[in-house]
Amino acid sequence: MSVTNASAGTNVHEIADGVYRINTPVDIVPGGFSFNQYLIVDEQPLLFHTGPRKMFPLVREAVASIMPASQLRFIALSHFEADECGSLNEWLAAAPHAVPLCSQVAAMVSVNDFADRPAHAMADGAELSLGKRSVKWLDAPHLPHGWETGFLMDTHTLTMFCGDLFTQGGTGADVLTSDDILEHSEAFRKPMDYFSHSTNTRQLIEHLAAEAPWTLACMHGNAWSGDGARLLRALGERLVGS
Repeated sequence: MSVTNASAGTNVHEIADGVYRINTPVDIVPGGFSFNQYLIVDEQPLLFHTGPRKMFPLVREAVASIMPASQLRFIALSHFEADECGSLNEWLAAAPHAVPLCSQVAAMVSVNDFADRPAHAMADGAELSLGKRSVKWLDAPHLPHGWETGFLMDTHTLTMFCGDLFTQGGTGADVLTSDDILEHSEAFRKPMDYFSHSTNTRQLIEHLAAEAPWTLACMHGNAWSGDGARLLRALGERLVGS
C-alpha cells in the first residue's frame, strides 16, 4: 500500500495490471465510508470518477504518485453526481489534453454544459483504445440510478468499473477481496435504498454479466475479484425480488 496523504488517509493500490485504486476514507456515515477513483495507466491514461470537488487535491496528489497528472487524456464518469465528477473542471485544467468521457445521454443533458471541454460521448458497446488495452462502454440507465448511467469494461484485465453497484460501508481497507460483498452491500443499501428499481433491471444486469468481469472496481468500499457474472446475477435476483 502507498499512503499518499497521511492526514486524510488517502492511499493507492494496484488492483489489476495498470489499474490503480485511489481510496480516501471518510466519516460521513456511522461505521465509516470511502470514495474510490480508478486510474488506468496506458498510452492514453484514464481516470474513472473524480471524487467530490473538495477532494480534488487529495486525488491529484495520489495520481501524481503514479504518473504526471497533466498526462491524463480521459476523465470518465458513470453518471452525473458530485462524487462522480465534482472536480471535473479542475481535472480538465490540470490535464490540458484531457476530455470528459461519459454516455451519450450524460453528454447531452449535463456534461457538455457543465464541463469546460466537450465530452467524448460513448454509445452502448462502443470501444476506445487507450494503447495496449481498450475500454468498452456499457449503458445501464437507472442502474442503480440516473438516466445517463453507464459503466466501463477494461477488456485487457477484465475489470469492470461498476460505479455505485456493490457500495459497501466502511473504509475499504481490504482493497481487493474475494470474500462475499453482496451481503455487505445489501445491508448498506436497504436502510436508504438508492436504487431506482426500474422495470428492466434483470436485462440490464444480464447486459453487464455477459462481459464476464473478473474484477469489480467498486466506487465505495473494497474492490472485488472472482466470478463477476455470478455476483452480478445474484445482485439482480435481490433487486428484482425487493
